[in-house]
Amino acid sequence: MDHRERRTTFDEVAELYDRVRPTYPDALLDDLVELAGLEPGSRVVEVGCGTGKATVPLAERGLEITCVELGRSLAAIAERNLASLAGVDVVVADFESWTPRRAGYDALVSFTAFHWIERALRYVKAAEVLREGGALAIAMIHHVLPPGADPFFLEAQADYDAVGRGGTPPGPPEAIEAFGEEMAASGLFHVVAERRYHWDVEYTADEYTDVLSTYSENIAMPDETRRELFRRLRARIGSRSIRKTYVATLDVALKI
Repeated sequence: MDHRERRTTFDEVAELYDRVRPTYPDALLDDLVELAGLEPGSRVVEVGCGTGKATVPLAERGLEITCVELGRSLAAIAERNLASLAGVDVVVADFESWTPRRAGYDALVSFTAFHWIERALRYVKAAEVLREGGALAIAMIHHVLPPGADPFFLEAQADYDAVGRGGTPPGPPEAIEAFGEEMAASGLFHVVAERRYHWDVEYTADEYTDVLSTYSENIAMPDETRRELFRRLRARIGSRSIRKTYVATLDVALKI
């Protein structure tokens, strides 16, 4: 499955995605609003809103948001989650070919989705829809292994190797690369800030494999391979819980 095909896989597990994917820290959302210079009534386009995990708290802060979501099932759940909030419109479209009715947005935001946009078009298209001085804010969530991390994640590599899906475990927090350098290299944006946020989540065996079931590489995996991998992981976890450490990055830049 190539990059463009993989980015469509999340729509196959939309309800599960909405239920088990982590939410974004309030501090990240507060920083985004402040760094981007947003206030109630600011016009924002969100690329890849998914089921609205970040859209809901941003709309609750009074922003007017146009969500551009590729997946119809994801968009339907986002509309459900946003039904009680005013000033939000969900559009089912491919961002690369989407044309807004009125450009000049105050900000473009994207949460764990911007990397799916074709590299050659990411910043050109973002600049097209923003007003002069408008903000581009990109957030990502990463799994990391800090000192003292749960050893499960290193031990579990044996299970991936056993099903022919070997790879490398997550790295330390300091190895995470965000979007700042790429933003600046585009020549279209001036980076104003990068922030990082850490937190832990405890998962039972079933909860952890539910989360894994929403990752594109696992959705695309042959059914038999995925079932065997998850069987091994559940057996390794057993009746205990495992501790997964997340790092969210936030990069904010202004259109030159």
